[in-house]
Amino acid sequence: MGAKEPMDLKPGTRWASQVCDTEVIVVRAAAQPVSLQCGGHPMAPVGTDKSPDVTLDPSFASGSLIGKRFADPESGLELLVTKAGAGTLAIDGVALPLKEAKPLPSSD
Repeated sequence: MGAKEPMDLKPGTRWASQVCDTEVIVVRAAAQPVSLQCGGHPMAPVGTDKSPDVTLDPSFASGSLIGKRFADPESGLELLVTKAGAGTLAIDGVALPLKEAKPLPSSD
């Protein structure tokens, strides 16, 4: 796994995986500094050249689907996937859970 350097994950910033096509936008910032990863390696700002010497970690290869939100209830970080890819999103080496949609109230 790559270095766990805290990143400046401000709302609206866009991040890209170094090992697959996944791209995300930060919807809600984390309460404390965290390291955002995809496919087992740190993500980089969109537009940054990919590192040629890193490969997808098989233990972080469950994929990220476009339009899905991922959120960490502990840190408060929330991400929206803007480009699908093969890597699993994680912070500080722990996979991020998919954010569940809130049920609509019944209209009885």
